[in-house]
Amino acid sequence: MNESGTRKTLVVGAVAGLAGVIATGFVAGWERFWVNWILWFVFILTIGLGCLFIVALEHVVGARWSVPLRRVPERLSGLVILMVPAALLALIALPILYPWTNAEVLRDPVVGGKAVWLNVPFFVIRVLLCAGLWILAYLLLVRGSIRQDQAGDPRFNVRARRFAPVFMIIFGITITIVAFDWISSLEPAWYSDVFGVYIFAGTFLAGLAATTLAVLYLMARGRLPGVTPDHVYNLGGFLFAFVVFWSYIGFAQYLLMWYANMPEEVFWYKERLQGIWGALVLVLAVVHFFVPFLVLIPREAKSEPKRLVWIASAMLVAHWLDLYWMIYPVLGKGALFSWPELSFGIFFIASSFLWIRHAMTRGADMPVGDPFLREGLEFRI
Repeated sequence: MNESGTRKTLVVGAVAGLAGVIATGFVAGWERFWVNWILWFVFILTIGLGCLFIVALEHVVGARWSVPLRRVPERLSGLVILMVPAALLALIALPILYPWTNAEVLRDPVVGGKAVWLNVPFFVIRVLLCAGLWILAYLLLVRGSIRQDQAGDPRFNVRARRFAPVFMIIFGITITIVAFDWISSLEPAWYSDVFGVYIFAGTFLAGLAATTLAVLYLMARGRLPGVTPDHVYNLGGFLFAFVVFWSYIGFAQYLLMWYANMPEEVFWYKERLQGIWGALVLVLAVVHFFVPFLVLIPREAKSEPKRLVWIASAMLVAHWLDLYWMIYPVLGKGALFSWPELSFGIFFIASSFLWIRHAMTRGADMPVGDPFLREGLEFRI
């Protein structure tokens, strides 16, 4: 299919998905509408934030090998901008999905003790502040890099290197806010010290997976000349490392709560380890850890395009399933998946691909104005 045909297919998909999304509220109920909206908004947002984190990480550590690949996560990080309106629209879901907006629920001493944090005005302020900080980071780290293609001004690298450590602080705070506000507070009596780190692990892994897929796509079309299997090997190595890290944090969170056996903690896991949700945990263990871990152990697997495409794709699916497992049980109706969920998936995926296609036309496929590009192209293991 040519480029024009692909775009038309995505537009038709987005429109058809939007029709199903709108119908969901009137036919399946607004609770189901908003739980799907939150699920997909957080899924796309975390992919974009993971990519923006990769861009900042390169500047923080002064990496050279990744300079030829940096434009890929720069472009994908634009998904954060796309999700800002989705986040603002999701504020409508607060009185529908989030129990702490109900004065009766606040009489519970556990939930009421969190009222200083969990109140609608402060929640809205946090959303606006996070969105503003993400937009600022995007402008400084991505827009500046694209402008450098024409100007060739090395001062951008200096500014980016100075701002990147600040963004790491911003990222750490805002991803924790996303974890606690949009996911954890769906059941406000529950609390976990490790939850922000767990969402960070999934976010970075999702960003790595999306970056790997996009790099391999461009390489297959000859759009990244000079990028070698050695560059791809490093991406595969990071995937392997963070598959292990995600699994470690997830198991550590469960183990700590199982050992302490505190009622305000274990009820959350009890809901998610029974019936179909327990079966989904086994699926996550296989798809999100055992399969990628075993497949990526051999050295050659970390640079083999076909294998990495399958693994990176599986990582994105597993990230969605992980969020589904955390968010969807609040409906109390089991693991639903029919036309409403399919409609939301088609709408958000098609819209995201249309956004990415547009981003792929901005600037060169590599940061040609970066003074370290040549050194990055000469990288060999």
